[in-house]
Amino acid sequence: MTAQTRRLLPILLAFAAGLALCVAAVAIVAQRGTVALPQTASIGGPFRLTDQNGQPVTEQDLKGRPFLVFFGFTNCPDVCPTALFEISQVFRSLGPDAARAAALFITVDPERDTPQLLKQYLSNFDSHLRGLTGSPEAIAAVEKAYRVYAKKVDTGDGTYTMDHTALVYLMDKDGRFVAPFSLKRPPEDAAADLRRYL
Repeated sequence: MTAQTRRLLPILLAFAAGLALCVAAVAIVAQRGTVALPQTASIGGPFRLTDQNGQPVTEQDLKGRPFLVFFGFTNCPDVCPTALFEISQVFRSLGPDAARAAALFITVDPERDTPQLLKQYLSNFDSHLRGLTGSPEAIAAVEKAYRVYAKKVDTGDGTYTMDHTALVYLMDKDGRFVAPFSLKRPPEDAAADLRRYL
């Protein structure tokens, strides 16, 4: 062994030991990463509201059927009626299968949206749509469960409108959130997507 080799040997051994430690550390971190992945935030959950016929409704009443949820209000000038019309088209495209799914229109304006007003308003849409209202506290709780933004906005003429999340939620037969449900496609395609969860 030459003098140069003897000088290089400790350096090479130290490098090899460092490399082994680095590989071991990466393996440990990678293994931990597969075990402790961050949990996604849950959407949905228990609620107790009143439908347009004055009947109590809870999440348990929907078990066994996939359902769509849309938050809005009856005084909404454009977004809400458009979404409800599109949901109605989806349910019409489902044909007989429509009875095996559900659709909820939950008000973000419980001060004005009484069951009677919801009933009158929903008479313009598919009969499978169920309007829900409740006390301000009950509505705030379901908004929180679905991570919905809703805020009263003064219009300056003695009345108000509501800013709110305009998302349609697809929930499965067990009441678990699946994904946002797109209405920006032919109703037949949206119906075929919903039918997969029946």
